Amino acid sequence: MDKGLSLKDVRISKGGVPLLSITHDINPGEVLTVMGPSGVGKSTLLAFITGTLAPDFRAKGEVWLDGNNITHAAPHKRRVGILFQDDLLFPHLSVGANLAFGLQPGGNAAERLTKIEEALDEVGLSGFAVRDPATLSGGQKARVALMRMLLSEPCGLLLDEPFSRLDAALRAQVREMVFDRAKARALPVLMVTHDADDAQAAGGEIVTLGG
Repeated sequence: MDKGLSLKDVRISKGGVPLLSITHDINPGEVLTVMGPSGVGKSTLLAFITGTLAPDFRAKGEVWLDGNNITHAAPHKRRVGILFQDDLLFPHLSVGANLAFGLQPGGNAAERLTKIEEALDEVGLSGFAVRDPATLSGGQKARVALMRMLLSEPCGLLLDEPFSRLDAALRAQVREMVFDRAKARALPVLMVTHDADDAQAAGGEIVTLGG
């Protein structure tokens, strides 16, 4: 597969004990959901893809993204975006400065400011650049975290149970927003979750680990 995200015979073990095995292609704009109980290796798989796997794990296989083998690339060069359960916004920075952190290098100050304002407008947060993240609601923080990640121009998106801390109504809203933005940008998405509603909303294939 030239584009998208491809896991080629990925096998991860710990202490000589096999933990997970997966081979799968995720096309641009599609979502693969990985489900399974805690401790089965869902987040470990994401760590392998992002290049942050702890040294006590052993991994074999390859990760290809957008036609490139990124298995041994440095984490910051992999062009993989990830959203976690927590928004991980920098509390000492304004909303705009948080978004600026995600921007690719280059461009003058005016161009960068325009990108930030356009990102906020896309998720209904026009004028929020000067706000303190502490003043935002949970849903607003989730929107800012999403746009900060997208401003880094990733080639693929990983979701590590990013909706689990939101209440039911907000969860559906943020989930739809994330999937819509990923599809519009033709990003392959790998989501790990415990939640069957998340998996159903994703609309793609489901792989169950430890089942």
